[in-house]
Amino acid sequence: MIDDILNETKSKMKAALSVYEQDLLGIRSGRASTALVDRLIVDYYGQETELRQLATISTPEPMQILIRPYDKTAIKAIEKAIQASDIGINPNVDGEVIRLNMPPLTRERRQELVKFLHKRMEEARVAIRNIRRNANDDLRDFEKEKMISEDEMNRGQQEVQKLTDKFIEEIDEIGKRKEKEILEV
Repeated sequence: MIDDILNETKSKMKAALSVYEQDLLGIRSGRASTALVDRLIVDYYGQETELRQLATISTPEPMQILIRPYDKTAIKAIEKAIQASDIGINPNVDGEVIRLNMPPLTRERRQELVKFLHKRMEEARVAIRNIRRNANDDLRDFEKEKMISEDEMNRGQQEVQKLTDKFIEEIDEIGKRKEKEILEV
């Protein structure tokens, strides 16, 4: 029973970590990355749709992202979504494609990105702590219902805490690497 809770907790924490890693791909360092825009939400005929479902996204040059919509009528909606996003790049509509030319990162922009990164790191830590809280609640419920002993509950809570520490450490490690990448000139 405790093992079930631990396994479920571990898989939820892995999922939260993977969402965090995907998030960080969108934070640019010195090169253009399709991850910066592929999850951007576009209002496509009243439907909120991820950009990657509406277009082919590529990086033909190190500092440029090329967006080629499947449906040419989506160009205006895509352009609007990019302008409304916080990526800080103006789209250039070039006939049937949209080009995003990445400006070189200034020191101020790098500092903004680091601030944004720290916000994302804290959100990921909070997600892990919420998973820990839910697991501990489940353990307490099992103990109240006499399905496990108090000792088993305490052992379970210690194991949940070990998992929490491990995942928060991973979040911090990944964050430090990303920060170093952003600040590298």
